[in-house]
Amino acid sequence: MAVRDVESTRMIRGSALRVFSVAVALVGLADVTHQEARCIAGLGDCFTVQTSRYAAMFGIPVAVFGAGAYLVIIALLLMESRKGFWEDNAGLGVFGVTLLGVLFSGYLTYLEIAVIHAICPFCVLSAVAMLILFVVSIVRLAMPEREDPSNT
Repeated sequence: MAVRDVESTRMIRGSALRVFSVAVALVGLADVTHQEARCIAGLGDCFTVQTSRYAAMFGIPVAVFGAGAYLVIIALLLMESRKGFWEDNAGLGVFGVTLLGVLFSGYLTYLEIAVIHAICPFCVLSAVAMLILFVVSIVRLAMPEREDPSNT
């Protein structure tokens, strides 16, 4: 396979993963902005989770932090197509935000299971979306850099 073909394949894969990541982040954003404290078809106990003392930090609902994280992730993914600083660093930024998101989601899931004794499916969906974004960010960072055709 020619160097140009390999580079094109890498760019397509990277681009597809970026589009996939934006889609997952939009799902996560839609999920955390869900305002009702009712669960779908009686699954889980969203009311108990969303009215617990752990549903807010510093007087701010935890969902606001989640929405902020998803918005930052989307912005970084969109800025990644720009040349220079953003092209070089946005992927690392996505990794950092998703790492914090996974750690925070893990903490909140622990609280649901061990302390609140109730599970909110919307919270679980957000945690899964953040985990997917984290894994994809690792895959994207691990992808080989584009090779300079003049070095062959």
